[in-house]
Amino acid sequence: MSAESFINTVGVGYDVHQFEEGRDCIIGGVKIEHEVGLKGHSDADVLSHAIADAVLGALGLPDIGHYFPPSDMSIEGISSLKILEKIYELSQEHGATIVNIDSTIIAEQPKVLPHAEAMKVKLGEALNLSPLLIGIKATTNEKMGFLGRGEGMSAMAVASVRRPNPTL
Repeated sequence: MSAESFINTVGVGYDVHQFEEGRDCIIGGVKIEHEVGLKGHSDADVLSHAIADAVLGALGLPDIGHYFPPSDMSIEGISSLKILEKIYELSQEHGATIVNIDSTIIAEQPKVLPHAEAMKVKLGEALNLSPLLIGIKATTNEKMGFLGRGEGMSAMAVASVRRPNPTL
């Protein structure tokens, strides 16, 4: 295929989970010591879920719930890194290459930036992407709303994908 046969597309992902006692706090595939974890059908890795939706959006595919519905009991507790591995496989099936990821985690606690490099490595392994092409930032919600009250965590992500031009 010629260079004109490919286009770059962008997708945006967002996810949010409540905190819940008795669960591990997994973010970007990394277990972070915290008194509570995130509630969800899978490991509730809010960052990985936002990234998954961003890549799916860039591919023009349905969201993460289409591929991993919460009603599917066979995937209860699944590692979100496994979800990202499946997203990578879908990108390959569509002849696409993930170019880069940028993301932001929003939470008052726990502090996640000390774990960002480890997260980049885990995410990169799942997506077959260099950690140098993954951005992870963190911010608080300035004590406003449910995030500011420490009731949960959210994440936003953008994915750039190079894919075959569907109009050719």
